[in-house]
Amino acid sequence: MTTASAQISAGSLIREWRTRRRMSQLDLAMEAEISQRHLSFVESGRAAPSRDMVLHLAEQLSIPLRQRNQLLLAAGFAPSFSERPLTDASLAPAMAAVEIVLNGHEPFPALAVDRHWNLVSANAAIGPFMADVAEASLLTPPVNVLRLSLHPGGIAPRIVNLAEWRAHLLGRLKQQNDATGDPVLLELERELRTYPSGLKGGRPAPVEPNAIVHPLRLAHSDAVLSFISTITVFGTPLDVTLSELAIESFFPADEQTRAVLERLTKERGGTPKP
Repeated sequence: MTTASAQISAGSLIREWRTRRRMSQLDLAMEAEISQRHLSFVESGRAAPSRDMVLHLAEQLSIPLRQRNQLLLAAGFAPSFSERPLTDASLAPAMAAVEIVLNGHEPFPALAVDRHWNLVSANAAIGPFMADVAEASLLTPPVNVLRLSLHPGGIAPRIVNLAEWRAHLLGRLKQQNDATGDPVLLELERELRTYPSGLKGGRPAPVEPNAIVHPLRLAHSDAVLSFISTITVFGTPLDVTLSELAIESFFPADEQTRAVLERLTKERGGTPKP
């Protein structure tokens, strides 16, 4: 996806996003309730879209807020969506909500990441993930959690089902790249694919017949911790940075993991929640 909006027309960007979404001109025209002829004129540059039309088409194409601003600039309009650092005072209520979610999830691990998967915040229960990381530079801020997870000097050697978890993370990253075309994430995906795959005999392990999700299975001391996870995002963000923030919460997939996490919380001086 082109990032230099001033060097490409709004129509070209709309056509590029439409192609990325695998929509025909007719499909998009019908979704936007405009004529295919008018859309064709917009994409070819024969008609200049209004500000409202740019935002309307961006909505139909599910274009992220950051890229909507780029599209507006390419059409000759000012950006509609603010972009503030997470430390900005106006985002304090949202960041307080993030901390409430992270801390309220203990004794189970949870972390918040930005659009490039850099660690923004985490709760105290994240300790088992950070243990025994051989490559100290991976823990130097900004900590990229995907690189930390899959790098051979990071958490990867302790991930029991590395091949399956690696495929899961790379699949998520590819979906994100398909949605945004972010060049930083594209380069991150290329880098991560060069790391060891964890495959034994060239084939992934078969999926258990009764499995409901791919768990993360992490060796810790003399135990194997098993997690399932969920992703939380803000529902109606109007700020670019906030729209790109995500919280990943890990839950114990078995009673052994629950017991270990509760014990570790007690050892830290915390009180496990019922």
